Amino acid sequence: MGTPLVQRILQPGEIEGLDHNAIPRLLLPQPNSLFTARAQRLRELAQGNIKGIPVDAGMQGYLVLMAALADAQAAVVSELAPDAVPVADADALRRAVQHRMPVLPVSGARPPVWRDIFRDLLGELAATAAAQPALSVGLTQVLAQLRALDDAALDTCADAVLDENGDHLNPMHAPFVAAALQILWSSAASQLRAARVPDLETGALCPVCGSHPVASVIRIGGGSQGYRYLHCGICESEWHMVRVKCSTCEQNGKIAYQGLDASDAAPFDPVAAKDDKLANKANDPKKVARAETCDDCHTYRKVFNQEHDYNVEPLADDLASLMLDLLVGEAGYQRASGNPLLWLGKSDSGEGQSA
Repeated sequence: MGTPLVQRILQPGEIEGLDHNAIPRLLLPQPNSLFTARAQRLRELAQGNIKGIPVDAGMQGYLVLMAALADAQAAVVSELAPDAVPVADADALRRAVQHRMPVLPVSGARPPVWRDIFRDLLGELAATAAAQPALSVGLTQVLAQLRALDDAALDTCADAVLDENGDHLNPMHAPFVAAALQILWSSAASQLRAARVPDLETGALCPVCGSHPVASVIRIGGGSQGYRYLHCGICESEWHMVRVKCSTCEQNGKIAYQGLDASDAAPFDPVAAKDDKLANKANDPKKVARAETCDDCHTYRKVFNQEHDYNVEPLADDLASLMLDLLVGEAGYQRASGNPLLWLGKSDSGEGQSA
């Protein structure tokens, strides 16, 4: 007679852990393709080619400028030496795991190479300004101001960007500084192994760098099919968070989705969700861009659905969908976190005009 098998009954917390680990919990960035794809998406948005995200005429020129910035990011990434951006060492990884903290924290010291990245970015943009007269006037002026910043002023501007403190930032300087920081952190993050990045105490911050997410995205394909990921605006990593939770306060009782069409607003129905997936009829333009609102904390964060537009790009789509921000803001909700490529200064009072 053989030895009887003993089956251990899993506790609720262990069951949740199994479910969590059954899908890719962390998608690390691929900067070699990310910025090129973002540039293309920004241009398509500016041209009004995305049915689910109508763009106001006043925003089109800015999207074209940000597309040129993304092209410059792609060019700088392609020219980076393999060892230009330092990786997290074994001690940093060990501390991160022990204390459940980000592996590449934005609060840490920045390697000096980031200033080289910034200046290379300005060089790429100068070439763009020379080749594209439509961009040259405004862009040339901003580039001259950025080149005039000394290291101390540049680091102060970078600190404010990473702290998400726009009170004393020039709103036209900040996107270019943020773009250089994105290159730095995404290049470092791309060298990590996802399995070695620990979960944080909160799911509302990026486990790689500790930044807030710009938006969330419903992914398709492979193990990520139909799951919601939060997209980091600095290191460009994405991490899974179930849709029954607010991505700000992590409560789950008062979640709703608001669309550009008010009649399309619908509460989240956890009974209808199976394995964290909502039943969606694909290719519905109304569901490409929606705002996920929470009546516990009265904040919102946009969610972009790849099931309804294969080419969604969270940061670009968030930037282009300001119309949705206005509608949700009028309904009484506050945006949970900003977009590093768009900063609103206080030009009427003179504040926010210097880095």
